[in-house]
Formats: sequence, structure tokens, C-alpha cells
Amino acid sequence: QVQLVESGGGLVQAGGSLRLSCAASGRPFSKSAVGWFRQAPGKEREFVAAIRWTSGTTNYADSVKGRFTISKDNAKNTVYLQINSLKPEDTAVYYCAQAWTIATTGPYDSWGPGTQVTVSS
Repeated sequence: QVQLVESGGGLVQAGGSLRLSCAASGRPFSKSAVGWFRQAPGKEREFVAAIRWTSGTTNYADSVKGRFTISKDNAKNTVYLQINSLKPEDTAVYYCAQAWTIATTGPYDSWGPGTQVTVSS
């Protein structure tokens, strides 16, 4: 029943940075991991990164390693996704969700409504 809300998206030029936030609304995260996903126009949703709520252990998609950093603030019940060196191919709607594992397949649930990231060249 956790309600997740993403924020921080926007229009940014290539090479710029954004920090996305995923906050629990109404109640804290109830599972042990949180993941970020993205879906570009006309493409399938893809896994981006995940983090264990307690240990901080992370998992990243190969395509974003070195540019994306997932982190958390337990006190604020919030998970962040720092995105550096943005590329046009990063343009997508970014979603967060929770799971019992940081594995790519999850399964994940309690999806937020998403936040749009648009990167111009």
C-alpha cells in the first residue's frame, strides 16, 4: 500500500545533470529494496538501478554505470537517482518501485506515476 512519488525530472541539455527523488507518500517503504526504471517513447521499460534499504547495496544496469548513482535517506524515506553526463538517449519517463530484492527482475510493485526526463542535444 506504499504510495511512491517521483520528482526532479525536467528538460536538460546533453552533458547536464539531474537528481531524481522517489519519496514514500503516506507511509514509509515497506519492502527491503527500491529500484529505478525508465521507459523511452516506443520502447519497453528497462531496469536502471536498485538499492537495498538497510544495507545500501546497489545494482546498476551496465548502460548507466559510471554516470548514474542511486542513494537513499532513511530519515526522509526517500531514494535518489543522481544522473550525470546526460545523453539524449537518457530521455524517458523514470519510475521508482519497491521489491524484496535488488535483482533486475524484482518483482517490483507500488510503482510511482513517473517523472519525465528530456535531454536535448
